[in-house]
Amino acid sequence: MNHPSTPRHRRWVTALLVVSVALAAGCKETPSAPGASGPSSGTSSPGPAAPTATAPGDPSATPGAPVPSATPSAPGTPATPATSTAPPTVSGGWITIDAAAQAAATKAFFARKPRPVTGNPVTVPEFNVGCTTSHHNNDDPIVLPKLVGASHNHTFWGNRSTDATSTAQSLRASKATTCNSPDDQSAYWVPTMYQNGKVVDPKEVTVYYGSRLKDPSRTQPFPFGLRMITGDAKNQVDTPDKQGNHFWCAGIGGEIGRSADKTFPVCAKTANIVRQITFPDCWDGKHLDSPDHKAHMANGDHTGACPKSHPVPVPSVSFVISYPLSANTDGITLASGTSFSMHADFFNAWRDEALAARVRNCLDQGVKCDSAGNF
Repeated sequence: MNHPSTPRHRRWVTALLVVSVALAAGCKETPSAPGASGPSSGTSSPGPAAPTATAPGDPSATPGAPVPSATPSAPGTPATPATSTAPPTVSGGWITIDAAAQAAATKAFFARKPRPVTGNPVTVPEFNVGCTTSHHNNDDPIVLPKLVGASHNHTFWGNRSTDATSTAQSLRASKATTCNSPDDQSAYWVPTMYQNGKVVDPKEVTVYYGSRLKDPSRTQPFPFGLRMITGDAKNQVDTPDKQGNHFWCAGIGGEIGRSADKTFPVCAKTANIVRQITFPDCWDGKHLDSPDHKAHMANGDHTGACPKSHPVPVPSVSFVISYPLSANTDGITLASGTSFSMHADFFNAWRDEALAARVRNCLDQGVKCDSAGNF
């Protein structure tokens, strides 16, 4: 699923750094012991079919999950979240939402009158949250729900409560987050990085919500509880085109060499190693999850629009992770293996109104907003 970055996409990432699928069935591994070029917005290509990871009875299908309002709001008036008339249904790893409730939520969202743009914001459809590391554990509530300690080690940020038993409802109930917006109770995670067996936590993480589509104006919020993964934990080697290693150097001086094993850049002392990971931004409009945690999502096609199979434009989530490593990059591994096994997970638990306001005001109008959703 690799796809080239657009000039607009590179501009907003570069701006931050100057001042900021394969199946994740690969996560279904026993815990790994420590030690086991150029920015890219690409994701890994699909591989073999994954085992069903979400069993019937998953707590995420509990009745009464909040969804956006089914009643259109008056212009300029926030929509009031409502309760779905039917809970999501779970079958063979697919979590299907209430179609009528989702249609009403979509109608209500586009009935919102966007806040008039003020000032002179950058014309890039984007908002973000800044985050720091929350905790580590050997859990994966998307791929291995309820199986405590069954995964390799992950580094989490955002919702502090995330563990193997996490559901959309439990994330929403937990108000503690390591991101700078209290309205974002989502969970984010990647495999833990080690250097010679010692944990290396990110120096900082920025989670961007943007659009890479030709027309961002029809972008709508994720439904509450949507989850997805990108990357391949089983992939341990570079791709044939040698683009599989996406760690790079950001900062003055940039890259000045390569690590002994040639898999990591050596950065100038004024730069840090960075990894950018981007998720698909087209949704099938029907499912909160799929057996491989990817099939319900897709990337825009060659025309810059969502494909017919996944017609709903949603925000493009992108992690920009800065690690406090520069000149000494020997001995680096991930809990999932080599650098080529990097993958990422996103579990949406944004407050409905806060997410809807940011998408409508910022993404749909094609302008850059800050973490508070302001121009």
